[in-house]
Amino acid sequence: MRGHRAAAPRLPRVRARTTAIGAFVVLAAMVPAAVSATGTQEADVALPYVCRLPSGELPATVRVTAAFPTAATAGKAFTPADVTTTVELPAEAVADLARGRASGVRAVTRLGVGIAQGESAAEATWRGTAPPAALPASGPLTLTATGEVPSVTARVDGALAFSARALDLDLALDTPDGTAADPAALTVGCALAEDAPKRGLLATVRIEPDPESPATSPASPTPSVPAPDTGTPGAPHSPDDQTGQDGRGGRDDPEGRAPTVTERAPRGAATRRPDAPPCRYDERHPSTSASLNAYVTGYTNVRKLAGASLIPLSCALIEQGPTDIELFPDYSGGYLSQHSQGTLWYRGKPQTPPFQATFLTFGFVPTKATMVLEQTGPMTMDGKGETSFVTLFTKMETRVRVPLVLRVTALEVNGTPLDVGTGCRTRSPLRSEEPEPAKFPGDHLVLTGRSSHQPPALPVGYLLSSGGPLTGEVTIPAFTHCGGKGEDLDRLLTASVSGPGNYVKQTQGQTCAVQVFNPDQCTKDLQPLVIPVPER
Repeated sequence: MRGHRAAAPRLPRVRARTTAIGAFVVLAAMVPAAVSATGTQEADVALPYVCRLPSGELPATVRVTAAFPTAATAGKAFTPADVTTTVELPAEAVADLARGRASGVRAVTRLGVGIAQGESAAEATWRGTAPPAALPASGPLTLTATGEVPSVTARVDGALAFSARALDLDLALDTPDGTAADPAALTVGCALAEDAPKRGLLATVRIEPDPESPATSPASPTPSVPAPDTGTPGAPHSPDDQTGQDGRGGRDDPEGRAPTVTERAPRGAATRRPDAPPCRYDERHPSTSASLNAYVTGYTNVRKLAGASLIPLSCALIEQGPTDIELFPDYSGGYLSQHSQGTLWYRGKPQTPPFQATFLTFGFVPTKATMVLEQTGPMTMDGKGETSFVTLFTKMETRVRVPLVLRVTALEVNGTPLDVGTGCRTRSPLRSEEPEPAKFPGDHLVLTGRSSHQPPALPVGYLLSSGGPLTGEVTIPAFTHCGGKGEDLDRLLTASVSGPGNYVKQTQGQTCAVQVFNPDQCTKDLQPLVIPVPER
């Protein structure tokens, strides 16, 4: 698609305001019904798969563990618990991933699960998220993903079988310096091997009649609803192929006997972390139709002290700009761009909550500092990318720019408090190398997030609307006005902390569109529901 950039006349821009870029789609989940089960059986099955990587097809082992009820009642929902999907990719796959300078990987798994009762069948998707993993220097790569899975309701009595089907791995690739790997993201399709034991059977649940309802009979053959096949690597999975999204059986299930699959609400939908700071619009900062809010947290290295400081969970209020699409001359796709603005918000001020960090200054002196990051100018979010109307593939790169001054409010050295005064801060905002200095002058932090999306898979990487990882590197300026009662601590802090090469990794959570209430993204009082976890 790069070849289009040199093409002749520029066509008119098409502008549309959305809560997501281009073709990115967020699927709303449904709240599950109550669980009804007696007894538990543990499934632990290792299965052979064949995964399609850029260099070709390679064998892999997928181990699925889960807790199923031994029996359930017809018409009553139950949910498999403690589901874990562990994927072991061979050394050849690791070499494939590392070829683009990648050193680490973040993975999301999507395991198709066939649910069959007699000849009636449905299919669910078990999604999981694996913690970040470093690519090993030798040997296989193991990714262990966990997550919530849909609940299942059997309509009639009889044996209900769960079997593993096709698996998709959405991989986001990281490099040591935070620059883009090539590619930055990759979806790997895996098919169940033909010689898989019992065709991927995970467990069988006995479905008993409901004594409080009219008699049910075992599922009778319905040839128009074939059992799911083993799939092909990278085969698309349409949401329309999963029954139960509307509370009914399969599309070709005229007798209504197929099991029903109901997606679960996101973890944390019922409760919020008690330590999460407030993140809402109010009369002083009213919302608009383009208003989003989100939480962000992460780490920043302090290179001189050979350590990292946690950036606390912070609130960001965002005004999302419209999406511009500049069409290619042949109308086969277009360039995407979006400009948005935001502000950190804590107790009515543009800053983070106070946070503490403890280091060994000069390698042996324990030092604890209490700090705040204060925003001194507009926060901008600029996304650029390309989309194809033919393949539907979209890639995006988003740069977040924000001027931040680091203020120190308390300091303790070797257990002894030092008076830093009320004005201790860096002389200027934190500074990153700016790729477009003429357009974005001045000192500011630059964080970059990248994403790709190949429907029907979910997007991989960072999007303003759905969040994700943002990385960058920052120089910490010298300190000034540090010290009280005649003490001058400027040089102590500058010698200990200030300098270049400090790697930053922040994680933004799913945004809440405050004037378009979605219970999967917002609390009832319109605060972000999803609270991100800092990643190193």
